Amino acid sequence: MNLDGIKTYKKYLTIIWSLFFVGLFSIPIFFFLVGKGLLGPLPTSDKIENPKANLASEVFSADGVLIGKFYTQNRTRVEYDELSPNIVNALISTEDERFKKHSGIDLEGTFRAIFFMGKKGGGSTITQQLAKLLFTDRKGGKIKTIINKLKEYVVAIRLEKNYTKEEIIALYLNQVDFVNNAVGVKSASNVYFNSEPSQLDVNQAATLVGMLKNPSLFN
Repeated sequence: MNLDGIKTYKKYLTIIWSLFFVGLFSIPIFFFLVGKGLLGPLPTSDKIENPKANLASEVFSADGVLIGKFYTQNRTRVEYDELSPNIVNALISTEDERFKKHSGIDLEGTFRAIFFMGKKGGGSTITQQLAKLLFTDRKGGKIKTIINKLKEYVVAIRLEKNYTKEEIIALYLNQVDFVNNAVGVKSASNVYFNSEPSQLDVNQAATLVGMLKNPSLFN
């Protein structure tokens, strides 16, 4: 390599490292601004502890048989112990393999997504996806998208402080929309397989989790 080549190499190397350190030191500043609500409102502690969910009203006969439902969203909440281990395992292995180890943000997954420009998996954890479903306004341009992503980080950490891992799994599966009047895993199990979430086999669980990438395309 000639002298001009060495100078050019050093120049670009300096620029790359400068951008890296600027980005690195900007992260805590942005987190501080988001945490203080200076980049837009965050959900209150009460909303995080009691997230809003439009549940269907169910009508039962005297002997406990479901007669019908009234709803704007066909969602019936289930608890974690009502979920088949198959769908829990499928969700974690597909969406967030380090779910049980992180505290809302998977740094390894985030840096991998940044380095490979999202081509080798996204960096969002199940907790971040839940934060997005519950509290994030998805309208706006690129700047709003970046701010929303920072808000997801903050809300995800708060969700992890308020809920157990099992509760987060249940909240997430209760919230997702599987289309065709199937909001939440209980309705999806009923609509697509005429089954209950506790009865889902491996193939059924894999199908529902696979739909999360694009419910309209993969249902």
